[in-house]
Amino acid sequence: MIDCSHKYCVLGAGSSGLAVAKNLKEHGLAFDCYEREDDVGGNWYFGTPASSVYASTHTISSRRLTEYTDFPMPADYPHYPHHRQVWEYLRAYARLFGLYEHIQFRTPVERAWPVDGAWCVRLADGSELRYRGLVIANGHNWDPRWPSYPGTCDGTVLHSSQYKTPDVLAGRRVLVVGAGNSGCDIAVESAQHAARTLHSVRRGYHYVPKFLLGKPADACGERLLRWRFPLWLRRAVSGSVVRLAIGRPEHYGLPKPDHRLFETHPIINSQLPYFVGHGRVTVKPDVAELLGDRVRFVDGTVEPVDVIVYATGFNITLPFVDREHLNWRDGRPELFMNVFHPSDDRLCVAGLIQPDSGQLGLVDRQSKLIARFWRALDDGAPSAQRFRRRKARSEDDLGNGIRYVRSARHLLEVEHFSYRRRLEALIAKFSRVPPKADDAVAAATG
Repeated sequence: MIDCSHKYCVLGAGSSGLAVAKNLKEHGLAFDCYEREDDVGGNWYFGTPASSVYASTHTISSRRLTEYTDFPMPADYPHYPHHRQVWEYLRAYARLFGLYEHIQFRTPVERAWPVDGAWCVRLADGSELRYRGLVIANGHNWDPRWPSYPGTCDGTVLHSSQYKTPDVLAGRRVLVVGAGNSGCDIAVESAQHAARTLHSVRRGYHYVPKFLLGKPADACGERLLRWRFPLWLRRAVSGSVVRLAIGRPEHYGLPKPDHRLFETHPIINSQLPYFVGHGRVTVKPDVAELLGDRVRFVDGTVEPVDVIVYATGFNITLPFVDREHLNWRDGRPELFMNVFHPSDDRLCVAGLIQPDSGQLGLVDRQSKLIARFWRALDDGAPSAQRFRRRKARSEDDLGNGIRYVRSARHLLEVEHFSYRRRLEALIAKFSRVPPKADDAVAAATG
């Protein structure tokens, strides 16, 4: 086994792994980063096995609430950047902070396991290395969750992660199952290309337009949060504005929401009600049975179908590490702030959240906290011991009073504004550590 016990190991060079790498480097912590693909970007590297985005994908959070804390997205980007622009932004981030030289591309990791306070990693070529700590940053939108229905489908069956372009829908009878953001986007795209589009939804949802009064909707919501409006008042104000902008879902023929605003992950889409209202998308309830070239729904209706797209989300999968090492509870790792293992100080997971706004800035703050904690541990600082005691306690509510609908979709849900403030408060408890010289870091990580 190769001794790398003076270094940390980062698994993945997507948006989360890059933030971790940048902050470890800034704080003089030597590391190696392993990436399966041939470039950075993870989910935003369109066309690779790691990517679940489709050709028309844009962000559903505005660029200012999506970007890293110290690297603004270009001013000429649109309010909601295209996936290609996000990928170029991530590549520019990696170049600016000198991260490429620390990443080993085309290097899959097979397994990681703890031994005597360290972490061992086995690469696909069989080599094994021993590190002082591990950050898992492989993302959680890549392992498709497939529903189980009786019967079979004779036509084309895809998961939303496999869907890339609308040619597979053109002129065909399409069923999209699932009303998350991907499902709604694909149903809208299908409405413009397919012969007929059915959209199977289990419950009613609140639909939020991307723009309110000419501004990105999340920027308007951010203002209410900054003004410290209580939850009930934010619901009342936001609900009134959304109803004025696009009306009630049931007026278009969509199911009436069975929960209060904010209690599910937001559906950012004003086009779906439009196409439902124009008859280009027909709303159906849950699927009951697959009948070859037809589908029976729970209301007893039967429809002919050529293509099924399951937009049914993803499993939370961290394939490198056995669940026994991850404090696994109720379908997910139970970690402090969804980042820190309660007892293993040298194990962290970055990006294991689903916020109701942009993710990159939150993961950047997660990474700052990881780097400062580990640096404080190395320096024997009292702040490290205080944080160790804090992270060992049970986790606080990350919904800031919001009771999310109980479903697999919300296992990682966080209310972004309060979560961000908590991260910032925790970061502030560590004294600012002057970064070491780049040449010292390069020597250590070489």
